[in-house]
Amino acid sequence: MHPAERLRGMKSLKLQGKTVVLGVTGSIAAVETVRLAHELIRHGADVHAVMSRAATAILHPNSLEFATGHPVVTELTGSMEYLKMCGRDGEADLLLIAPATANTLGKIAHGIDDTTVTTYAATALGAGIPILIAPAAHETKIDNPAAAPNLRRLGELGIVFVEPNRAEGKAKLADLDAIVACVIRCLGPNDLAGVKVLVVAGSTAEPIDDVRIVTNRSTGETGIELARSAFEHGAGVELWLGRHETTVPGWLAFKSFETTAELAKLAEGATADITIVPAAISDFSPKRRKGKIPSREGALTLDLQPTPKVLALFRRGTKKALIGFKAESGVSQDELRTRAMALVKEADVDFVVANDVSRVRGAETAITIFDRTGKSESFEGSKSLAAERVWWTVLHGLRG
Repeated sequence: MHPAERLRGMKSLKLQGKTVVLGVTGSIAAVETVRLAHELIRHGADVHAVMSRAATAILHPNSLEFATGHPVVTELTGSMEYLKMCGRDGEADLLLIAPATANTLGKIAHGIDDTTVTTYAATALGAGIPILIAPAAHETKIDNPAAAPNLRRLGELGIVFVEPNRAEGKAKLADLDAIVACVIRCLGPNDLAGVKVLVVAGSTAEPIDDVRIVTNRSTGETGIELARSAFEHGAGVELWLGRHETTVPGWLAFKSFETTAELAKLAEGATADITIVPAAISDFSPKRRKGKIPSREGALTLDLQPTPKVLALFRRGTKKALIGFKAESGVSQDELRTRAMALVKEADVDFVVANDVSRVRGAETAITIFDRTGKSESFEGSKSLAAERVWWTVLHGLRG
């Protein structure tokens, strides 16, 4: 067994059965493509590499042959490799050019075909195979006024871009996680295309004084996975995030909130097609005291007052589905249902994702999804797969 096969599907099966041609051009970022190929394979993809002559001066083709388990195309031969992969009825589901130099972008935009990678691009465009490009160059080359029409032209041709990371005077290759997410989005079901999704995650924090807070337990992982999954399904995603422990992918922008009152104010102006609220919102808040309460004054008694109910505030600005979450502890399934259905009535939500927090272990969770009628379906597994199950239910309804 080739070493690449040992990696296949280790992270997910989101790219299972998909063939990705990885086009590598002459940027120093070519050194990242071994890791990129491995990440694609970890999500199930079959990766085939093609390198320009300039790329082979930076990275030896043997490296990508090792990474992918397939011979690397470095020149065109009578075998017509580019037609086999990117021609009509070709094997490729996607041509990913990463890194793509400014020179390569200009050539593809003008139909110039004089390298292995541009030949694959010209063929893919003619065959209607999707192309995803991750540029890498000095900022001056990307910002060159002469390059702007090239980028517009490529967009008009239907080519999708992964925005580079701008730092140290360079438009650096995007994070590998961002590139993989865009590949999954391009090859996914696209069943949330054109849909604006708002995800509200993390926990609120209510100040006791200028130092201490009252909050709920929440890593924010479920909400971040829901946002990631929505992006991969083609949605336009807006993420609002309170206190959290889980690292947010660098490509996933978010808006921060802290208190329940702050979140309630945001909620009044929120608009989305689908709003999903896994946030752990505080039910009680103390009266804030200025400064820091001295710890040597003895016992401290807090007078906790109920906070505003925020979930229902999202109903007005949500055009389609509103999904609430109900976290309980140590309750029976019947009681969980009763409390979930009470939330349906109270907040006018379309679905409730309920769980007993005592059954949550790290990245593993156990949820029950209820619709307005009380029909339900349970799931146990990773939070990533739970997010997929939630979106499937929102789009298609509960099974059975």
